[in-house]
Amino acid sequence: MDFTSTVIIPLLFGSLGIFALFRLLQWMRMRAYLQEAVVVITGATSGLGKGTKTVVNAAEEILKTLGHVDILINNAGISFRGTIVDTGLDVDKKVMETNYFGPIALTKALLPSMIKRRQGHIVAISSVQGKISIPFRSAYAASKHATQAFFDCLRAEVEQYDIEVTVVSPGYIQTNLSLNAVTADGSRYGVMDKTTAEGQTAAEVAQVVLSAVGQKKKEVLVAGLTPCLAVYLRNLCPRLFFTLMASRAKKERKVKGS
Repeated sequence: MDFTSTVIIPLLFGSLGIFALFRLLQWMRMRAYLQEAVVVITGATSGLGKGTKTVVNAAEEILKTLGHVDILINNAGISFRGTIVDTGLDVDKKVMETNYFGPIALTKALLPSMIKRRQGHIVAISSVQGKISIPFRSAYAASKHATQAFFDCLRAEVEQYDIEVTVVSPGYIQTNLSLNAVTADGSRYGVMDKTTAEGQTAAEVAQVVLSAVGQKKKEVLVAGLTPCLAVYLRNLCPRLFFTLMASRAKKERKVKGS
């Protein structure tokens, strides 16, 4: 028998066996972590993302009813389409209220109970636009950048209490986000963008979120090749990224003007 059959092949199968065992143990650990956990998932349609007074009251009611929260998933979100020069400040505030102040208000309201128990997992559904900014999405990108920064700070501060923080940054998802987006004057956008229609399904992204929580990942980028490359390009070659974004803005203006 040669060296390959006596050494390499058994070693290869042994490695595959170890990998399979590792994945099995990882799955079992994830299942145990999520089993019977008290999970709170927010969204703008539920009202939890629409106003910080509302949010504090909701948090008090949750703790009163359930006693504690194991996993908080901040999923409230409203998108935006418009030019900066035409957008009223009230529209910027509306987007920030839903995408930023709502989630952090609920997080702050539930955080003391998690710290007291020295247990909890906080998830923020951000966006690729929390890492890069594209033209005519200023209010949305700004709110998601703020979200990314807040939860990055939170992660560092609560590690001593054994509390996990996960930031999930999806790309385009097949939802009504673009349909319900607000425009520069505050009206409803009402258009299903092609990129949104061709994006990942909500079920696919939900599965990634579930896996990320079970594996206690710090951060997950859930996007196609182009958005992922854009994120790296912004950091590694910003001048080229800015040139491409300026070109994109020019192209979109021509399309809207035609």
